[in-house]
Amino acid sequence: MQFNITKNTDTRYNAIDWNNLRFGVYFSDHFFIAKYKDGRWNNGEIVPYGPLSFEPALCTFHYAQSCFEGLKAFNCMDASGNITGNANIFRPRKNAERLNMSGERLCMPSIDVDFQIEAMKELVRTDQKFIPKQRGQSLYLRPFIIGSGNFLGVQASSEYLYMIITSPVASYYANGLEPIKILVEDKYVRAVRGGLGFTKAAANYAASLYGGTKARERGFSQVLWLDGVEFKYVDEVGAMNIMFLIDGELITPTLEQGSILPGITRMSILEIAKDMGIKVSERRIEIQEIIDAHKTGKLQECFGTGTAAIISPVGQLTYKTENMVINDNKIGQLSQKLYDTILDIQYSDTADKKGWNEHFKL
Repeated sequence: MQFNITKNTDTRYNAIDWNNLRFGVYFSDHFFIAKYKDGRWNNGEIVPYGPLSFEPALCTFHYAQSCFEGLKAFNCMDASGNITGNANIFRPRKNAERLNMSGERLCMPSIDVDFQIEAMKELVRTDQKFIPKQRGQSLYLRPFIIGSGNFLGVQASSEYLYMIITSPVASYYANGLEPIKILVEDKYVRAVRGGLGFTKAAANYAASLYGGTKARERGFSQVLWLDGVEFKYVDEVGAMNIMFLIDGELITPTLEQGSILPGITRMSILEIAKDMGIKVSERRIEIQEIIDAHKTGKLQECFGTGTAAIISPVGQLTYKTENMVINDNKIGQLSQKLYDTILDIQYSDTADKKGWNEHFKL
């Protein structure tokens, strides 16, 4: 596919503090944009990153018809740690398919998966100098769709914008793999079965902000949500899926609960763990089961999984008056091994036997 490219004449590269990269703070020189009108998507183009002009009646401002994805591009390195001139995007087909799944739930038109992947690759090529060179850092890709019609009245838009922006990032959490403290929320709800919880809709994240803010005021990094009906089954964390290693078994909430995002990293971790010979279970988990496992010493590890952090070890879970310190507040052996394994695949340090990477020349 050939995309028209308008080059930015004023680079943002030199304004980036590469020694203090952080997550989601800086943005690259260009972004991709395609428009949907009269029942079809146009060819799309790559243009300089900058402000967009919208009317106050933009339907997404009022009715939240918006969904997004998150994935990463990496410089490939040889055995000596030298950059090869090639890049990987980790499992972009799954993200493109999931964007269409989210869009369907929000009455948005689907976008050809191959078209999405080619747009990502061309944008990465265009802004290749923004891919960080340090291991553990990457170029984060944020594809998203919004309704772009201008009207009032609760209905689906007839026009849409598909965009991709990129951001050079370090770890999602400032302290990297240092275990975090999570508060189990027993009052507020992020999503319910039959709602938007299984999609990557912007509305899900808006619903999580209040509980997350209250948790941070108490010194916690994130919230672990429970189901929105009985408030007793583990759901997911605000920015990631959750997993528990209990008595040698890796357990995570089942997607059949209907309110959990089918994470790409979640999917990858479960597959890798099975390959390692670890017993894996996807099922409903009562928070009381976690409390009991901690009291009997069977709760060995707990960690979140997601594109941004890959693996985020949990050192403490707090539920009401129960403060559960996990693995002496240290990263667990399995957590570290899973993190290293995925990172090795993403940087091509180890063979990609599963064909997860979209490998291409810069």
